[in-house]
Amino acid sequence: MAQFHVMAGAGETYNHVAVRKISFSDVTTSLRQGAEDFWEKPSHYVFLCVIYPIVGVVLATWTSGNNALPLLFPLMSGFALLGPIAAIGLYEISRRRELGMDTSWVHAFDVRHSSALPSIVAVGIWLFALFIAWLLVAQAIYAMTFGSEPPTSIGQFATDVLTTDRGWSLILWGNLVGLAFAIVALATTVIAFPLLLDRDVGVIAAMEASARALIVNPLPMLFWGLLVAVGLVIGSLPLFAGLAVVMPIFGHATWHLYRKVVEPSVTASSKAAEKRRRSTKPVAKRA
Repeated sequence: MAQFHVMAGAGETYNHVAVRKISFSDVTTSLRQGAEDFWEKPSHYVFLCVIYPIVGVVLATWTSGNNALPLLFPLMSGFALLGPIAAIGLYEISRRRELGMDTSWVHAFDVRHSSALPSIVAVGIWLFALFIAWLLVAQAIYAMTFGSEPPTSIGQFATDVLTTDRGWSLILWGNLVGLAFAIVALATTVIAFPLLLDRDVGVIAAMEASARALIVNPLPMLFWGLLVAVGLVIGSLPLFAGLAVVMPIFGHATWHLYRKVVEPSVTASSKAAEKRRRSTKPVAKRA
C-alpha cells in the first residue's frame, strides 16, 4: 500500500536530488521531444486532454451567466496552475516510451499504482490551494478597483476594463500579481510531479528540487514558463480547442525537461551500468 512521505522518501531518509545546469537548447529540445511523444499517437492524447477545452467553455459560460465576469480571466489563467495535475498520465506515457514499453493510452492511469501517489496528491492539493488563493486575490483587486457591484453586461465590462484608467490599473496589478503566483507555482512544482512519479522522494524533497532547478537555471526555467504561458494563450484562442493539442505537448515535454534537469539516482545509474557491463561481457568459448 502506498505511504505518504513528507520529508523522507520510500527509504525513510531525506533525498537530496542532484540538479543539473541546463541551457536554452535543452528547453527547446524538451519541447521538440514532447511533440514527438504526442505525434506518436495523437488521438489517444487528444482524448485524454479534451477536458481542457470542455472545462474552458464551461467556465466561460458559468461566469457570463452568474455575474462573475470579473473572474473569467483569473479563472482561465489560474486554470493553468492545475495543468501539471492533469498531465501526470502524460508523464507516465513518456516514461514508458523512454523505456521501450507499451504506450497505449490506458497506461496513463497506471499512476494510481505508484508508491508515491499520496505525495503526488499532496502536491496537487498545494496547487489547488494556490489556485483558490489566486481567485480570492483577483476578486479583491477587482473590488478595490471597481467596487463590489458586478458589471451590468459583457460590453460594459469590456469597455470599463479597456478604455478607463481604472481598467488599465486592474490589468496592470492583476497581471503583476498573477505573475507572482505563476512564479511560485513554477518554483515549487516545475519538476515535482515527474520526479515523484519516477522516484518516491517525498513531498518536501520534490518541491525543494523544483525550487533549486529554478535557482540553478533561472533564465532557462523562466523561458520554459514563458513558452508554457504563450502556448496556453495560443491554445485558448479558438474557443479553447487548441488546448487539446497544446497541453499534451507541454505535458510530455515536462517529462523530458525533468530528465535533463535532474541527475539520475545512484540506484538507477548502477543498474544501467550493470546492464551495459553484462551486454559487453565476452562469451566464454567452449572447449
